Amino acid sequence: MANINLLPWRDEYRQEKKREFFSVLLLLSVLACLIAFVWYSYTTSTINNQNQRNSLLQKEIALLNEKVKDIEQLKKRREELETRIRIIQNLQLKRPLVVRYFDEMVRAVPEGLYFNSLERTSDDFSVKGITESNNRVSTLMRNLDRSEWFQAPNLKNVIADEFELSVKSVSPNEEKVEE
Repeated sequence: MANINLLPWRDEYRQEKKREFFSVLLLLSVLACLIAFVWYSYTTSTINNQNQRNSLLQKEIALLNEKVKDIEQLKKRREELETRIRIIQNLQLKRPLVVRYFDEMVRAVPEGLYFNSLERTSDDFSVKGITESNNRVSTLMRNLDRSEWFQAPNLKNVIADEFELSVKSVSPNEEKVEE
């Protein structure tokens, strides 16, 4: 038989297959690194883009919150002004009432009865005075009770010719004012 050595051919074939394997392995490794780099770059840019959008939204939210605070302050100020306007209107409506109360009080006072002091606190009048007789005090109380501007006269004290009474003031137009 002839002496043919097939070993070098097989060795060369194995060496070539090893080189091909390492070449493909190197190529796949480079390709995998390239794909990983592209994926990393894409996700990083997406995250940065989203962060920029979030920061823009945060700035806009902060601006809107400032505007909301301003609007709340304006609403509060408006309510305060409306309250003041209502108070002033009520005072303007009640302005002639004091004159009317005193006019009615003068009409209710009979002859022979004199006031030493007349005090008003809220809706209550407190009267101290001198009378010639107790009948005049009772006439005053009846006159005040009949008046549409006063109600519930209450005699607190009668000593000799001095008396003290209280009466509540009422506005006949009060229901119309509140409507």
